[in-house]
Amino acid sequence: MKVPLLDLQAQLEYLEDDIIEAVVRVIKSTRYIQGPEVEGLESAIADYCGAGYGVGVTSGTDALLASLMCLDIKQGDRVLTTPYSFFATMGVILRLGAVPVFADIDPVSFNIDPVKMAEILEADSEKTIKAIIPVHLYGQCADMKSIMELSAKYNIPVVEDAAQAIGAEYPLVGDDGAITYQKAGAIGLAGCFSFFPSKNLGCVGDGGMVVSQDKAFAEKLVLIRNHGAYPKYHHKMVGGNFRLDPIQAATLTVKLPYLESWHKKRRANARSYNSLFAKSGLIEEGKVITPTQVYGDAVVDGREVNLHIYNQYILRVDRRDELRDWLQKNDIGCEIYYPIPLHKQECLGDLCEGLNYPEAEKAAASTIALPIYPELTVEMQEYLVEKVVQFYKL
Repeated sequence: MKVPLLDLQAQLEYLEDDIIEAVVRVIKSTRYIQGPEVEGLESAIADYCGAGYGVGVTSGTDALLASLMCLDIKQGDRVLTTPYSFFATMGVILRLGAVPVFADIDPVSFNIDPVKMAEILEADSEKTIKAIIPVHLYGQCADMKSIMELSAKYNIPVVEDAAQAIGAEYPLVGDDGAITYQKAGAIGLAGCFSFFPSKNLGCVGDGGMVVSQDKAFAEKLVLIRNHGAYPKYHHKMVGGNFRLDPIQAATLTVKLPYLESWHKKRRANARSYNSLFAKSGLIEEGKVITPTQVYGDAVVDGREVNLHIYNQYILRVDRRDELRDWLQKNDIGCEIYYPIPLHKQECLGDLCEGLNYPEAEKAAASTIALPIYPELTVEMQEYLVEKVVQFYKL
């Protein structure tokens, strides 16, 4: 049996006609830059996230870059983030001549550890840290209550890297003990999303979005994504060409109504995996650790809250690289997110020499992602787990 890591063809089977109709609509309109398709998606994503404003951009990377440009991050500034994420999180900092400062991750959630963040911020006596970028890794929110408390204490803006977490919700506990569920991206000053095809909400190329509750920030971001110009040919600042393609916006508009059901199916697949691995005996033997949904489960008004959206289903495993090779040999797709922590990337030179982030390094050496897309069948999951069991019995 062949089990791909991701099967976009399976999704296309029931979306193809609508997507083609949307693309043709854009082509016939001749509105190929900005226009109503982009504006409509910006409004829809902002509403979905519970944010006031949405600004479509070219990619998740450019969402982060433009947000930091909007904060005037410059040469020599320092930005606090996680060492365990996709390269873009760090890359945008470096592109502006700024310096990444890392706080190690929590070993259970894989997200940045607020305790480690607090230690770094306390030691920053000269106030050189100008922004904080928490990453909601794998589809589960970082501890945003603690992070926003640090943001307020040190007056440092938070830009959420929510590239893997559109629709994920965070249980914010108020002083009275009441819980409100806030969407990823709408908690900090800005939230950055990627619409890369493999994401829970993916387009047919590259695309991204920034959401914010701050009108002035959003208005500045609109300038930055179009070379800092308003009106045309009048450049108030140096920006970039970060405009979202209306064909991508039209495609995403078709897909957005399905997103909640896709989140639900991914969670169901995660629970199926958890059950299969529990029955396999591999957890008791210490060979496999299944992911933890750190905020548990919740249902509000009959709706299951998206406390994890499983952009990836991540195992910690023994003999990770050998298991990866075995699965691939048996036509099972898998991936390592991420084999090299950011502080060990070659492009940094000696910037992080001598620095160690043990939890990030352990995660990089022991984790593997399994297929989790909505159309994955129970039979595929059973076959996959069967092959994992066979590997550990060799």
